[in-house]
This record gives sequence, C-alpha cells and structure tokens, in this order.
Amino acid sequence: MKLIIATIKPFKLEEVREALTEAGVRGMMVTEIKGFGSQSGHTEIYRGAEYAVNFVPKVKLELVVNAAMADEIIETIARTAKTGKIGDGKIFALDVNQAMRVRTGETNEDAL
Repeated sequence: MKLIIATIKPFKLEEVREALTEAGVRGMMVTEIKGFGSQSGHTEIYRGAEYAVNFVPKVKLELVVNAAMADEIIETIARTAKTGKIGDGKIFALDVNQAMRVRTGETNEDAL
C-alpha cells in the first residue's frame, strides 16, 4: 500500500477529486494548508498598503491506495492539477506498513 500526499492549488480540488473518483479512488482526506516553495509568497495591496504574503494557500490531499494503483493515481493527480504555472504543487508517495478500518476491524488492503 502507498500513502500519496499531494499539495495542489485550491481551485483545482474538485477537478482532481472527480478524476480520482473515475480512477477508482474510494476516499481521501483533504486539508486546507498554507505553504511556500519556489514561489516564495508574493506581495499584495490592501487599502493602499503593500504587504508580503509569505505563505500561499494550498490544499493537501492524502490517500492510501494499493501499490499497483499508485503510479496511475500519481499521474492522474499531476495531469489534473497542472496549470503550467509556478505553484502547481508537489506529490509524495510513501510506503504504508499497516492499515485498519476501525468500524469492522478489517486490516491492510481489505481496510481500503
């Protein structure tokens, strides 16, 4: 099993969710986050005063999938979230050693 963590632009969330559902993903966790990378924030003007925005709003997706599906899911996220502009996000894949569905006690791939 693989844990896929992806950071994407917030306006891409619904499009990515639809693509993942079509690809067979049955669930995911979504968190609103702030961060920076090579984008390094930006400046904005509010009521005539310029100020720095050091952290950019993003959305973090976390999903656990069968290892055999991981490459397809990563490609689906990358294709759907891409705008071609700086700040499109990152995707990480980590090994998952154990999973359990609390309600039923099912473990590992049965818990997915």
